[in-house]
Amino acid sequence: MTLAATPTALLDDDDCYLALKAKDARFDGSFFTGVTSTGIYCRPVCSVRTPLRRNCRFFSHAAQAESAGFRPCLRCRPEMAPHSVAWSIQDASFILAHQAARLLDEPDHWADETPTLEKLAARLGVSSRHVRRIFEAQFGVTPLQYLQTRRLLTAKQLLADTRLPVTQVAMMSGFASVRRFNAAFAQHYQLNPTQMRRQGSRPAGGGITLRLGYRPPYDVAAMLAFIGKRSINALEFMAAEATPYCTGRTFCVASGGRIHAGWLLASFDEARSQLVLQVSESLLDVLPLVIRRVRAWLDLDADPAAIHSVLQNSFPGGDGLRVPGALDGYELAVRAVLGQQITVAAARTLAQRLVDRLGTPIETPWPQLTRLFPAPAVLAAAGGDALGQMGIVRQRQAAIVGIAQAVVDKHLHLHGGADVNATVALLKSLPGIGDWTAQYIAMRALRWPDAFPAGDVALHKALGVQGLKNPARAAELASNAWKPWRSYAVLRAWSGLLTLESATPPPNPQP
Repeated sequence: MTLAATPTALLDDDDCYLALKAKDARFDGSFFTGVTSTGIYCRPVCSVRTPLRRNCRFFSHAAQAESAGFRPCLRCRPEMAPHSVAWSIQDASFILAHQAARLLDEPDHWADETPTLEKLAARLGVSSRHVRRIFEAQFGVTPLQYLQTRRLLTAKQLLADTRLPVTQVAMMSGFASVRRFNAAFAQHYQLNPTQMRRQGSRPAGGGITLRLGYRPPYDVAAMLAFIGKRSINALEFMAAEATPYCTGRTFCVASGGRIHAGWLLASFDEARSQLVLQVSESLLDVLPLVIRRVRAWLDLDADPAAIHSVLQNSFPGGDGLRVPGALDGYELAVRAVLGQQITVAAARTLAQRLVDRLGTPIETPWPQLTRLFPAPAVLAAAGGDALGQMGIVRQRQAAIVGIAQAVVDKHLHLHGGADVNATVALLKSLPGIGDWTAQYIAMRALRWPDAFPAGDVALHKALGVQGLKNPARAAELASNAWKPWRSYAVLRAWSGLLTLESATPPPNPQP
């Protein structure tokens, strides 16, 4: 079993050490190395001299390393590593444990409440004792230890990359008080929070700059081409001809009963496998939410090795393709409705009209960014005449208003922590929304890696089933081999990467 072909979930300690010696960015965030001679834990890409094998202990998660008494490295900065995302369609305990971790990682899911073990168990529909048991069995730490590490690493990044007061950093990171924050910092890191401060230059255009890691390979050109083909003037822009590739946009974050509006610029430092993110100062109060949304938007936490191990027989190329997400799930849902049964260019035209007529003006340092996407309350109150004048047909008018009203009423939650099955069912209950739209929203807004829009015409053509009596059923049957990564299979199929052998139509299925 070669290291290059090994999914990160199957790595043993010797494999980890080989990856550590090679400083292999493909395994960044998949494991952490605790060095017993220093008491520090590092990412596989850390630039320090490789420690001796006998001094290394390997951990699947940062929380395990911190529970074992190791402190995060100040050079490679574990808080910048991509998160470890694993999926299964068989092991119920595995699924439940990782769903629990997914909820703890998703600040949008908790809104203005503080997550506790009891609340986590209630979200999952099981007892708190069961959650703790299966979580410890899977991750080696309790849910609260896992959450504590996430909070500390978030605080560490805010301290290093912003000038925010320590009190504000403590609150934004999820600590109930500065006293508890200082105590946790001293206990885990043996440092005062202010010792994490780093000096940085102020970027052009204002705001602050952060770096977020990802695992290569990453097809940056394909990701930005996908976003650029759908970009809306005044809301977003693309500079794919620039070096490095760069994209910018405006968006809103609702938190604490307030709407925070601002802008961001994202460029790729491919040599270091990092995203360089510039965020406006108006979004500093919700920076942890922004970071999480950007990671989802550009799919920075994907594990290409694990995905490719399942898809490589049908799609030998494309291991650098990622599933584009969304900075705002509500916006993505509206744009998905606009794209029903029409071309990408036609959907873009409709979305442009919507932004031009109902979008809110915003001032930014960038002349390409001057408007925000229409707020849910605005679209919920929009009449059929207003939407009809933009060329939006009656059926889509009802769907757009239905989505907007459900978001306003807080019945519909469109982010990575939402319950996928319940959300898909709710979407399909709204007027004008079918399975294709619901699956597409699940794929991009809910970050569900196993979404599959079986009715997609382009997918039928890629699979060679468009001539069959029931092409959706044939596509569904063909997709069983790609679970739990069917969202990535869809992207590869759309990109024309399906092998000729895999494209052979299956027998005509029964209706």
